[in-house]
Amino acid sequence: MVFDWTHLSIYHGLIILGELLAISALLHMLYQRRTPSSMIAWLLAIVLLPYVSVPLYFILGSRKRTSSKNKSAFYMQAHPQTISQTNAIDGILQNNGIPGATADNRFEFYSDGISAYRTLIQQIENAQQSIYFSTYVFKHDDVTDSIVQALLIKLKSGVEVKLLIDSLGSWQLYFLRYPLRELRDAGAEILFFMPILSMPLRNYINLRNHRKIYLFDQTTVLTGGMNLSREYMGPEPDLERWQDLLFLAQGPAVYHYAQIFAADWAYASRSAVMTLKPNEPVPGDAYMQVVPSGPDVRGDALFEAIISAVYTVKKRLWVVTPYFVPDAALMQAFIIACHKGIDVKLITPRQSNHLIADLTRSSYMRELEEAGVHVALYEGTMLHAKAILFDDLGAMLGLSLIHISEPTRLFLRSRMPSS
Repeated sequence: MVFDWTHLSIYHGLIILGELLAISALLHMLYQRRTPSSMIAWLLAIVLLPYVSVPLYFILGSRKRTSSKNKSAFYMQAHPQTISQTNAIDGILQNNGIPGATADNRFEFYSDGISAYRTLIQQIENAQQSIYFSTYVFKHDDVTDSIVQALLIKLKSGVEVKLLIDSLGSWQLYFLRYPLRELRDAGAEILFFMPILSMPLRNYINLRNHRKIYLFDQTTVLTGGMNLSREYMGPEPDLERWQDLLFLAQGPAVYHYAQIFAADWAYASRSAVMTLKPNEPVPGDAYMQVVPSGPDVRGDALFEAIISAVYTVKKRLWVVTPYFVPDAALMQAFIIACHKGIDVKLITPRQSNHLIADLTRSSYMRELEEAGVHVALYEGTMLHAKAILFDDLGAMLGLSLIHISEPTRLFLRSRMPSS
């Protein structure tokens, strides 16, 4: 009988490798300071299915990116006309390194896909120097075809065009790039954020660029939750169109949006950050404070601001979200607000486009209903809008803070960086 030392060595080597990876995952959890419930869930998965769970942990388990090989932490430079601290929430943000609000901004809000599309096309037509787009989803359909044709006209007139598209959110376009060929040939610069194939070791499925920033001449920005496809916007009514939000801003606050785009573009292109010029005030009454969020931003400034706002509301807290999977701190804040007699409402789609999110949210929604929160299930097309209304003072629509008319009137808003 011949003993097969080779197979035995390979077998034991795999066991040792698996144990080392499991230990590495545990040390990484401790370093990341994950919540106890999250750590217990991952540990249980690693014990039961180690060879599946350990690789998944290293793909999905990171929230922030600090390695020198990854996108470095993003710091926004304050606009020269940044105003002093206006309220407690502004103080939380500034203590987290977020520049203060700027005055004299113009602000317009769009809640339907037709007006959003018309405004986008109008801004493309009005652009004189540059058009910079950052989007998670860019689908090839009749709506984006019309956007491409409008961009081609501007390219021929000498306008600089840059498109930054997330490779996972727009995976079909990433693998079949012929819809973008005409734009490239005309001189447009098109990059895919964290390319799936060319950057496999730097990719994390859960850390993507979800930002929607449509920047014109570095003086006007359209941002919110709308991606570029017929599902979100178009020139005609569409019964299947998702419900979402978009807003336009002009003035000093655009400088901060431009910085976010510039940082993402520099990472994707591996080039130096482009030179930006602070915007001048415009006739407008909006005090805006841009609050980036994501794995490239240190800390959780926006989350802290939301928690603080929930605890300070006096009469009303209305929440609209497509995916309701809160953590323990946010759940407790909602329940305490309800027990204080605050009018707390949650609006979410009866059926979203993510089954796992729908299954996960059930226990949270039942707990809120038992505490007295009014939970309403939206019956129309997919509700993709994210919003929180705090009393009569502010509304969250993504990742920016906006103060309307007076510095004490707080408006939280989101485009919704990166991840």
